[in-house]
Amino acid sequence: MSAVDKVTFNNSTSRGFSKTVKKRVDQYFEEHDLSKHANLQMVVKTVVLLTFYLGSYALIISGQFSLMTMWFLTFLMGIGMAGVGFSISHDALHGAYSSNKHINRALGFTFDLLGANGYIWKITHNIIHHTYTNIHGHDEDLEVAEFIRLSPHSEHKPIHRIQHILAFFAYSLAMFFWVFVKDYKNFLKTNIGPYENKSHPTKEWIILFVSKSIYYTYMLVLPMLLLDITWVQLLIGFATLHLTAGLILGIVFQLAHVVEGTDHPVPDEENMIDEHWMIHEMVTTNNFARDNKALCWFLGGLNFQIEHHLFPRVCSVHYPAISPIVEKTAKEYGIPYNQHDTFFEAVASHYRTLKKFGDPEFTYSETQI
Repeated sequence: MSAVDKVTFNNSTSRGFSKTVKKRVDQYFEEHDLSKHANLQMVVKTVVLLTFYLGSYALIISGQFSLMTMWFLTFLMGIGMAGVGFSISHDALHGAYSSNKHINRALGFTFDLLGANGYIWKITHNIIHHTYTNIHGHDEDLEVAEFIRLSPHSEHKPIHRIQHILAFFAYSLAMFFWVFVKDYKNFLKTNIGPYENKSHPTKEWIILFVSKSIYYTYMLVLPMLLLDITWVQLLIGFATLHLTAGLILGIVFQLAHVVEGTDHPVPDEENMIDEHWMIHEMVTTNNFARDNKALCWFLGGLNFQIEHHLFPRVCSVHYPAISPIVEKTAKEYGIPYNQHDTFFEAVASHYRTLKKFGDPEFTYSETQI
């Protein structure tokens, strides 16, 4: 696979919005004497979510409960897995959790604890996705599976006609793919996104295999050795956990970019997006359920994706406070601020978008989506 030519942005235009929104957000933190990193609320959430996930596992591995109770605990573990990924790993891997890189590094390993690889995620997500959001051929978040068409610019196939049904099953399988295939596949790619002949440090290869081995051991080997269960029962529990986490993670991530109202820009003949990068992030990104405090707590910055994409090194605990600042500034400059009032409105919009992209007669226009 050949490398994709690097896309650039015309950052010489529309710089007023960029300067103003940065200044106003900085002023918010200065006026309230706040750090842009984690506060006590975030630390408490970290303890609660890790306790929820690891505590559910400890209860299962204790062998003191019935099969039905242990099965239910695997469901709770799946919810906890998604929560840890959303609210702890995500911030830490972006360097947003703490000003101390060692704390971010340590908490970033919670991602590896979940069976994923933090190092490769920082390449595919932090760098590639955050830079080339919704640009076909660059943003790897648009490449969930060949039978799911998340970009109007990708090749249409007959199976895409029913992708609005298949997609949610595909999302459920996301964690299986991540744990057993995705990280290895990305490590072995000669070219990844715009990076040609990308080589990975030996240390990261070692971390990959060691962390995966630890995950397989505590998820598959120890339960089989310590619990009075059959391998079929083990697989049912393992599947329940990963299907639960996969469905939650898959749906939530898609609500940020593949909904009605978000753009899918195409670079010009010089491979340039003719707008400032920050405006590109505004028009390709969507927020949802900003007033749902319980959901905001669980999802971290995932339902405040606009603020997250503009300020990825600001801890997600601050996004609800700076969201009105970004929205007000966007309106002043005539820039869209895409958002849905509720989670279910966003899911419905994603469903309709899947149907549109699956229709062979649909012709993309930035004013239609």
